[in-house]
Amino acid sequence: MKFARLEKPLLFVVTLSLAAALLVSAAMSRNAGHWPMFGGTPGRNMVSETESNMPIEWDAESNKNIKWTVDLGSQSFGGPVVGGGKLLVGTNNQSPRDTTHKGDRGVLMCFREDNGEFLWQATHTRLPAGRVNDWPELGLCSSPYIEGNRAYYVSNRCEVICVDMEGFRDGENDGPVVDEPASGETDADIIWKYDLMRELGVFPHNVAVCAPLVVEGRVFIVTGNGVDEGHRRLPNARAPSFVALDQESGKLLWADRSPGRRVLHGQWSNPAYGVINGQAIVVFPGGDGWIYAFDAAGNPERRNQSKLIWKFDCNPKDSIWVLGGRGTRNSIVGTPVIQDDKVYVGVGQDPEHGLGIGHLWCIDGTKTGNVSTHLVYDKAAPDKPINETRLNQFIPFDNDKHMTKPNPNSAEVWHYGGEDGTKKFDNVVYGRTISTVAVYGDLVFAAELAGFLHCLDSKTGQVHWKYDMLSNVWGSPYVVDGKVYLGDEDGDVVVFEASKEMKIVAENIMDNAVYSTVVATGGTLYLMTWNRLYALHSQD
Repeated sequence: MKFARLEKPLLFVVTLSLAAALLVSAAMSRNAGHWPMFGGTPGRNMVSETESNMPIEWDAESNKNIKWTVDLGSQSFGGPVVGGGKLLVGTNNQSPRDTTHKGDRGVLMCFREDNGEFLWQATHTRLPAGRVNDWPELGLCSSPYIEGNRAYYVSNRCEVICVDMEGFRDGENDGPVVDEPASGETDADIIWKYDLMRELGVFPHNVAVCAPLVVEGRVFIVTGNGVDEGHRRLPNARAPSFVALDQESGKLLWADRSPGRRVLHGQWSNPAYGVINGQAIVVFPGGDGWIYAFDAAGNPERRNQSKLIWKFDCNPKDSIWVLGGRGTRNSIVGTPVIQDDKVYVGVGQDPEHGLGIGHLWCIDGTKTGNVSTHLVYDKAAPDKPINETRLNQFIPFDNDKHMTKPNPNSAEVWHYGGEDGTKKFDNVVYGRTISTVAVYGDLVFAAELAGFLHCLDSKTGQVHWKYDMLSNVWGSPYVVDGKVYLGDEDGDVVVFEASKEMKIVAENIMDNAVYSTVVATGGTLYLMTWNRLYALHSQD
């Protein structure tokens, strides 16, 4: 009878507890952030469609709109991404969380999203070749990809790594990798690892930086294959520049050697994904300045190989590559954006090469084949276009031997850039860029390395306005809640109205350079300076 009398109250309590737990879980789900990759979505568009009430002003000294802050290493380039109540960033080891991890390392740090509590880290020693492969103190530059309880990133040692989002805090060692060099409570639990240098002969130049893209069970990677220390020889032209790995096991699914020996310098960009005309494609920016679109599933007729859908040369045919950045041909450092069946991308070079002429393109993603604006012909045989894989940085377009004709299959929607024809010192319309664009309705916001932010019509490329940040820009414009946020090398973060009329809403001065892009998710704006991470929210 006593058990009978307790049965209903116990059931009632359990029911209430379960309901309360579900309500708490729902509340946490509503407040939890979700920006799981660089660009937020596979299309890589730097726009948040859901967040609102973001702070436009903040101040670290008065704590205005500051939710929490944490120290990072002395240089930070990778991140931030948010998912499952956790936040990941890439930095170096100059402010070690664990002093047993000594020396110059690439570091992936994991924090709790709501309060900034440090949870765990993955650290990677530098490659023995030094600055040619792994530049001192750059740290880990890859922005990870979070999906469920796993994250994927590229280490400074040119390894694609899958880690458990719990680290070793859950007391488990998830395999198949079970021999991690460190397995303390604050260490990373590596699930699998694929070494691009050992397995495929990839030779990263300066550093491997790719932000992985995980779609349809595949991990897409720009390998970073580049030139040697002398900047003239490609140590392994047969090493692939683009690969797809199995998400679950890390096994190689397919690889592509484009652009082969035509790599100009290094390859530091990221792939994008979209479905165009029912075709799932992954778009890779090549180290030769071409964009390559592949069937995301690979080539069913040839195992472990890719299937090219289209390619587009993002440089004028008569542009030339000159060591040290003095030429006019560029590679692609910014990430392509896929939006409304179009691909938006700008060209640039290593920032150490300085400023120069750049180009911003809007490309029709529905075409196939060579969809460049022009084709190249030998003057001796002007009726048949040549195979441009014959050309590389040291055998470029030759005005005495070659000629160009407009390509009837061109996918150019519009082009913005080049020179304005005035022959003045400042006659560059749009300069080199290492940034990714934000496509917001009928507007495109695009930054160039020189510090100019351009607002263009997304359909025509017509320029609406241009603003000078007065400092170099490495990060990307980011649109949220009808505002555009952009940081610069001086540490200024300017907030604009996302409109055809140029209007500054606020200016914020940070205590260090801002090389990354702000991220808005879960009611919080995340801002990473060179050495510190800020979580910002509106306190009004």
